Amino acid sequence: MSDLIHPTAVIAPGAQIDPSVSVGPYTVIGSHVRIGAGTTVGPHCVIEGHTTIGCDNRIFQFASLGAIPQDKKYAGEPCELVIGDRNTIREFTTFNIGSPGGGGVTRIGHDNWLMAYVHIAHDCIVGNHTIFANNAQLAGHVEVGDWVILGGFTVVHQFVRIGAHGMTAMCSLLFADQPPFVMSQGQPAKARSMNFEGLRRRGFSPERIAAVKAMHKALYRDDLTLEHAQTQVARLADATPEARPDVDMMLSFLGGVSPQRGIVR
Repeated sequence: MSDLIHPTAVIAPGAQIDPSVSVGPYTVIGSHVRIGAGTTVGPHCVIEGHTTIGCDNRIFQFASLGAIPQDKKYAGEPCELVIGDRNTIREFTTFNIGSPGGGGVTRIGHDNWLMAYVHIAHDCIVGNHTIFANNAQLAGHVEVGDWVILGGFTVVHQFVRIGAHGMTAMCSLLFADQPPFVMSQGQPAKARSMNFEGLRRRGFSPERIAAVKAMHKALYRDDLTLEHAQTQVARLADATPEARPDVDMMLSFLGGVSPQRGIVR
């Protein structure tokens, strides 16, 4: 056993752990787990199931990764949890494997900052560069885009999608899809503005930010139906060619909105 693995850790035969991985006292790692180079696993963690963890992650004490989904229909199928690189996973986090009814994989990308008591349920897809504050909770089948920030105690209903660069305030409750760039707050959450300061910090030009403001106006201030708002948003690509990727992302997101769920308003 590697000098980086504490002698009280329990590593099941079959686990594939890079020699550079460190594992703290009393951690338990199952036989179908793979952990990439440079990752550190703190004490008293449980990593089980068909779980793949990439490189240079930092997993703090008492994390539970790869447990079966909290889904009564689950019957022991070999579903997965896949975690990318350079994520910070803090204390008491719980990330479940996927389920057969949702594609079988729970997937977390790269460079995410996931604070204490965060729960990511079965079949969720989390992008890159996100921040989940303490006690943010995702029900099953939730999709979270890149650069999203979830305020503490945010709760997201199953099958809800949150578009890239969005943000929620503390104690927000999302029952509807939140389009890209939107900042929401409330129980249930309502759209309050767009994340303009976040976009500036990420290097968005004034022209792109102006296009995001125009999207906000079409979606939330012009009293348009969602269909008519999409038409208005589409015109922005010709008016501001630099913002075409942002417009395309918004249109792609809005095109996938369920009529039953709608968007935060």
